[in-house]
Amino acid sequence: MSTVKHLFYDSVNDIPQEYWQQLGCCDNTYYTPEFFNAYETANATIVFQYIVLLNEERKAVAFAATQTVHIAIETITQNIKIAEWLKKRINKLFCHSSLKIMFCGNVFLSGEYGTFIKKDSLTQELFHELVFALQTLMQRIHKLHAVFIKDFKDSSLVITNQLKEYGYSPMKVEPNMILKILPEWKSFDNYKDALKSKYRVKANRADSKSETLKTIEFTAEEIESYKSELQSLYENTIANANFNAQVLNLNTYINLKKIYGDQFIVKGYFLDDTLVGFLSAMKNGENLDAHFIGLNYSLNKDYAIYPRILNDYVRLGILHQKKQINLGRTASEIKSTLGAKPQDLTCYIRHKRPLLNSLIKPFIKNIKIKDFKEHLPFKE
Repeated sequence: MSTVKHLFYDSVNDIPQEYWQQLGCCDNTYYTPEFFNAYETANATIVFQYIVLLNEERKAVAFAATQTVHIAIETITQNIKIAEWLKKRINKLFCHSSLKIMFCGNVFLSGEYGTFIKKDSLTQELFHELVFALQTLMQRIHKLHAVFIKDFKDSSLVITNQLKEYGYSPMKVEPNMILKILPEWKSFDNYKDALKSKYRVKANRADSKSETLKTIEFTAEEIESYKSELQSLYENTIANANFNAQVLNLNTYINLKKIYGDQFIVKGYFLDDTLVGFLSAMKNGENLDAHFIGLNYSLNKDYAIYPRILNDYVRLGILHQKKQINLGRTASEIKSTLGAKPQDLTCYIRHKRPLLNSLIKPFIKNIKIKDFKEHLPFKE
């Protein structure tokens, strides 16, 4: 019989401070109560729940974060590789329907931000206990359809593949695109010097076409002032994404800026006095992590807003002396022209009901990520 105790919380603020200290996870920004609270307080339509595991000495040794959301059927079918006639039939049959899905991880970020196990603990055993606790939580949620556990790097699969024993199906998702920053890059010019000629020309062209844009790093007050414009530009961008589980309320960014100050960056791009684009990023240890962007697509071709945003992520990584930049998912090919390399990610999904879970497994196998041409922009 397990001596591990499972605790469930409906708000991050209910978790005792001593548990965070015992876990030793707060050196990672994404595992701090302040970070979770910034999302929880700004996104009222999402149900946030948390799991803490205590060992036999009643010390916290593992943690999981979940969010339960509704996702439209059309959002899911557009990512399943099936005949168009069947896709249309399903969409018509389930018109205006949605699925209630519990995500373990951060539904707004790509990466391993859903489960944490204390260093030097029995990782395999505690991950098993976390999955068991998720099963308990799944049974408590009324009218839940499925559970989605995200996003694991290949090095973690030796641990996470035990999810298959609980009926979960693994599923490859779009990779994170990671750009390593070399120590000798002290400026953006140093970075460009490392590029082959055609990629250096491409970077220069993006800067040249966007030189009329004025940029401002926003304060919390400026994010609040431009919140409606930022929200609109962000929703423009996610409308073009292959898959988006939920729309982030950008009051989250006001919270993050107030909490983290210069560690959290929101940079606006103005054409005359009109906001036409923005980037956001978090400095987390040795990493610079790209968060959401937004842009006016009707002006993108003439002013190279998106290519300029990508250049500026590189500038920020170099400026803040980071070892790597996580450029996130989507637009993998253009990110590879900067020198970013794919980091494969695997998610796991299961239906709450065992019979339906067995029936949907063939559909899950048909979910394919898009291939992309990987560029090699650096000189040999």
